[in-house]
Amino acid sequence: MLEQAKSSKHDPYVAIKMVQFRKFVLGKLFFTVALQIQAVIVSWQIFELTKNPLSLGLIGLAEAVPFISIALFAGHVVDNGDRKKILLNALWVLLICSFFLLALAINLGLLSLQLITGCLYFVIFVSGVARGFLGPAQFAIMSQTVEDKSHFGNAVSWNSTIWQTSQVIGPALGGLIFAFFGKHVGQHGYIAAYSFDVIFMATSIILFSGIKLIPIVKTQINKLSIFESLREGLQFVLKKQEILAALSLDMFAVLFGGAIALLPIYCKDILHVGAEGLGMLRAAPAIGSIIIMLLIAYKPIKKGAGKIMLYCVAGFGLSILFFGISQLFWVSFLFLAISGMFDAVSVVIRQTLIQTLTPEDMKGRVSSVNSVFVGSSNEIGSFESGLAASILGTVNSVIFGSCMTFVVVLVTSIKANKLKQLDLP
Repeated sequence: MLEQAKSSKHDPYVAIKMVQFRKFVLGKLFFTVALQIQAVIVSWQIFELTKNPLSLGLIGLAEAVPFISIALFAGHVVDNGDRKKILLNALWVLLICSFFLLALAINLGLLSLQLITGCLYFVIFVSGVARGFLGPAQFAIMSQTVEDKSHFGNAVSWNSTIWQTSQVIGPALGGLIFAFFGKHVGQHGYIAAYSFDVIFMATSIILFSGIKLIPIVKTQINKLSIFESLREGLQFVLKKQEILAALSLDMFAVLFGGAIALLPIYCKDILHVGAEGLGMLRAAPAIGSIIIMLLIAYKPIKKGAGKIMLYCVAGFGLSILFFGISQLFWVSFLFLAISGMFDAVSVVIRQTLIQTLTPEDMKGRVSSVNSVFVGSSNEIGSFESGLAASILGTVNSVIFGSCMTFVVVLVTSIKANKLKQLDLP
């Protein structure tokens, strides 16, 4: 009886104790911190150069077009090829992009504003291609670092927690580095920030290179043409109402409700804080997410997961609404953190659902479909935010987006019965 009680006791750290999974999440931590530093500094730099809200929206579009275009093909390649090699190649491309940004910063005074802006958008475009492969590769690899498949839920929680931790560290660190070096040594703020970007990206490559993956059994995918393979992945998602509804809910809610792209405008013109404030506001949602994800690691979500997801997406929209009308920095920070809390629950439920319901040899393709939805919500959502801000004004565009999020939740709750009835294993 004592043995049975001991074995049934929930261990919140069981995934972290797995060596290969630990290397995986550390590698993910470093490359995500690097990408977040880059995102903060590039958005600040472009707004400084253009003073145009639409230019911030174009950042999302420049990344979304290649990312979404390549994502489904990348999923086929990941399922049919060497996942680790694909992931490392994508990271090498991102490292080269980081070096390019650093070189651009070093020669900043020698180039025209138009050329600098064009180069920044070019780097964003190339990064979008690399991230199209990186997303499905790292998603598929995660399952090959978990020795006991019954611990998938715990692994997903810790994977999401580490990712959110990097979302805190990256923006805050990027803003602080830029502000400190920019204040004391002028334009060297850009050089310092991009230097850290390079260092963290290189560290990630070293960590992923040392991972030993658990082998998987390949099925008939090698016999399928690329179009048959892609169709199979799409059909799997379309037939699983729970997955399709969760992906659609997340996509449309964040597409309309996301306000992250407009933070440089809020910091400069509404809240009147500098790059340090931008870094803190970019980190705020992740701070809220970490708090909730640590709680989920101790007390996993099981019963009524679908209904909880719907309530949390509605809460996310409400938080963004209050952020949009706030004119005080700490109030804005608080509501962005609360939005991160609600979003974290949605992320954990969606990722656990996909990991547990997707066959091993389809994880790359299903992850690619997931990437298209997430990429649409984040990157195209950034474009929508910038475009709406240029037409309606910054605050009005955020209010409009929040209201649309409530509409999305209402429609999903009416149409997706299987999601409402969803319990997690």
